[in-house]
Amino acid sequence: MGKSQAAAVEEAPIGKNGASKKRVGEPEAETKLKGEEAIRELPGVGPATGDKLIEAGYDELMTVAVASPSEIAELCEIGEAVAAKIIAEARKIADVGGFRTGSNLLDLRKTIQRLTTSSKALDELLGGGLESQSITEAAAEFGSGKTQIGLQLCVNATLPPEKGGLGCEVVFIDSENTFRPERVAQIAQAAGLDPKETLDKIHVARAFNSAHQIMLVEKAHELAKEHPIKLLIVDSLTSHFRAEYVGRGTLANRQSKLNTHMHELLEFATVHNAIVYVTNQVHARPDAFFGDPNKPIGGHIVGHASTYRLYLRKGKAGKRVARLIDSPNLPEGECVFAVDEKGVHD
Repeated sequence: MGKSQAAAVEEAPIGKNGASKKRVGEPEAETKLKGEEAIRELPGVGPATGDKLIEAGYDELMTVAVASPSEIAELCEIGEAVAAKIIAEARKIADVGGFRTGSNLLDLRKTIQRLTTSSKALDELLGGGLESQSITEAAAEFGSGKTQIGLQLCVNATLPPEKGGLGCEVVFIDSENTFRPERVAQIAQAAGLDPKETLDKIHVARAFNSAHQIMLVEKAHELAKEHPIKLLIVDSLTSHFRAEYVGRGTLANRQSKLNTHMHELLEFATVHNAIVYVTNQVHARPDAFFGDPNKPIGGHIVGHASTYRLYLRKGKAGKRVARLIDSPNLPEGECVFAVDEKGVHD
């Protein structure tokens, strides 16, 4: 903090809970605390609690505002009632958690960004491309194009908004060893981009188990403070959970962990106004006598947490078929797209 800022804080009148009141005509930037300073000044947050919150990655008001009392209580070794009060204060200051009119929400929706898939048909199916502040899930059997869409999105995200991109950097959490820089370079070159510049904007981490995969989302929060991360990809969401939790006896524990993971991904999307794209595996239903026997892994937990759900399948002559099976505002529908050496296109 500079001398002029420090003087402004020292001279400002003190209100309740030690918070500085804003002087008439005083610039907002000098009185509204941000980041770690705002966390330490929250009512109920002492020095030790503040240190624990910041070390755990809760260094913005929004991250505290969207947390649950149980996780804050466990982390800081305080009662849930105290944790709930801290969260309530964070929500009050960050202006979240209250009721808004439909008109207000419609205005807020204007801040949402969209990312092209490079297929007009697929973009139209998704209402104009992948949407920020939400999770888009693509479920399919192997070879259906879900990873290829993810790699195409990595390239497209680096494009400026006027070309359907986000002008940002990307986090790719790889749980199945599917990320291939050569493929990304090939797609970037086909789009007229410099392959090295594109690859430099993609941050890849290999997840070795489900616990590591969950931890990498926390690392993504930290990375987003230093880089303009607007796209997070998890490929695949369920492979480690499926391998580690085998049998009905482990189902409840698996679904609980998966539920936590999905909500942390949605928190990332909300806090950073980012797009989250996850791929999902499928399993065959032995009781299905008609139609497609495949069903996405994760059950209702993944289904409810995903904002948009795509089901992909192979078509004829190298074509792929995408079906939108769930959306809060779009009808079910299908489209056809292609994947080749140039990437995803109509």
